[in-house]
Amino acid sequence: MKIRHTYLMALLVILAACSEVEAALDGPMMHLDYGQGQHTNPIGQFMYFVPLISPEPVMAFTSTNNGQCTRVISSTCRVSGGTFTAVCEFEIIGKGYQRTIFDHTEAIRQHEKELKAGSALTRQLGSVNVTGEGDGRMEIEGTVTNGIRTVNKLSAWFNGHGKLSPITIVLQDIAYHNGAVQVTDKLVARVNSLTFWRAPGSPKMGVVLASLKTAGAGDGAWQNAWGDFKGMVANEFIPPIDIAAVGNKAMLDFGRALADKDPTFTFPFANNLKTAH
Repeated sequence: MKIRHTYLMALLVILAACSEVEAALDGPMMHLDYGQGQHTNPIGQFMYFVPLISPEPVMAFTSTNNGQCTRVISSTCRVSGGTFTAVCEFEIIGKGYQRTIFDHTEAIRQHEKELKAGSALTRQLGSVNVTGEGDGRMEIEGTVTNGIRTVNKLSAWFNGHGKLSPITIVLQDIAYHNGAVQVTDKLVARVNSLTFWRAPGSPKMGVVLASLKTAGAGDGAWQNAWGDFKGMVANEFIPPIDIAAVGNKAMLDFGRALADKDPTFTFPFANNLKTAH
């Protein structure tokens, strides 16, 4: 009897440990009060979807004394037959910036021979940045079966109420120069929206740009107008971007939580998010 008791206790300890490990593998929880309270989420929690959708390792940084927070302020959902549409508004408030940097080490290793022969990895995503404040909305579409909603499309817009989107991405070329890997030809693109779909095949993300500039370009009227024009032209040629399946699913699940007015949403753990040393 004592042996059985000891075995049972050991089994309970193992099960408890497994539960703790499983809980530890969750990502951050978003509080969704839809304007009924004062819940805010640090910017890193909202932008956690970036390492989730990335096929490559990333590192995330926030500025010193960062005060950026995200708050969900409304959600409306309309059902028509077997389909539904929902619109959820959110805001990014507070000063500072958050930056997610992409690690291309593995891509460089895989293409080392071509790079040394003079080829280049062009238009690689260098970072995703959130600077300052902004207003946005989620546009969600899906189907309803037996009262359960399934999200088929989610578009996240960051230029709400006529405000400039606070989201920018850095695109860069990677090539060998003087015997070493170097980053060249950096471009900075301001992002108006990101779109996620439920579709067969490899998941992809649609991108709509507000502007496209050379890194270091000025902020004058002419530079801004030219950047807006290049962004408009680029939108005609940008193909959907391949993303990780776990991130695509997470964003569609997030859309369902918003449409259902769930009080919280927990992202899955992002294996590609690396700790800065």
